[in-house]
Amino acid sequence: MSQKNTMGFIRWLTPSFLFGQLHAIDQERRIDGLSPEEEARERIRVWQIIGLACLCLLLVHYGKYSSNLTSLVKWFSEFTSDPAVYRAYYHYEYRELLGYIWWGSINLLGFLIIPMLAIRYWFKDSLNEYGWQWGEVHHHWRGYVLLASPIMVFAVIASFGDDFSRHYPFYNQAHRSWFDLISWEMIYILQFVAVEFFFRGYLVNGLKRQFGSLSIAVMCLPYLMLHFPKLWPESFGAILFGFFLGVLALMSRSIWGGVMVHVSIALMMDFAALVQTKGFPTHW
Repeated sequence: MSQKNTMGFIRWLTPSFLFGQLHAIDQERRIDGLSPEEEARERIRVWQIIGLACLCLLLVHYGKYSSNLTSLVKWFSEFTSDPAVYRAYYHYEYRELLGYIWWGSINLLGFLIIPMLAIRYWFKDSLNEYGWQWGEVHHHWRGYVLLASPIMVFAVIASFGDDFSRHYPFYNQAHRSWFDLISWEMIYILQFVAVEFFFRGYLVNGLKRQFGSLSIAVMCLPYLMLHFPKLWPESFGAILFGFFLGVLALMSRSIWGGVMVHVSIALMMDFAALVQTKGFPTHW
């Protein structure tokens, strides 16, 4: 690595650089000097953004479980008076995968589709203003590398532990065939796109003109709670992880750097766990 690149990485590790970026974000606030009527509209916008976020979080938290799909199939079977429908579903070879398709679909609905529809048709804003663009990700690649690298190293080390290897991949049949593994990873990647858009796109960008850099703090609370069902080190790391991703999202004006970080870490964790346990599939 050249001396210039080394100095670039070191700069990212200094508190003065980080706080300087937060100050720059605060300078972009557009609420100062507004009339009382305009300030009232901005306050209403905050309630709208947070209120919708609450409903989306509620939908995802209670709707994502595969038991809801099972109940829906059972209801349909009873409604049509055809018990064979439920029996076929219950004994289906890919029933667990269907459960994760349901899980991923609910994540896409609550974290991506509903917020996008609200942005375009309720708030009348451009999706680009909420990070749905490449922006300046390439100018801040060092920050993303610094964020992802230590976590990926930790994932490799942690993969030797029983708790880690039992927890990942979430889909228990991912090792059965390449179809299972690829299908699972596609679902996993798409829900990361949804998660990044909701937290670093919709919430952070939606609140930045009212709250400035404090929009990152608002986002970090529900983002931490999203990780509570996971292993405690991952939940603990979500605090700083969410904070730095929020800063980078506002600096780069894009969610896609965060998506790439999430996907690279997730694939590393799944693959490391597979190597330590059941191995990769041997057939399609």
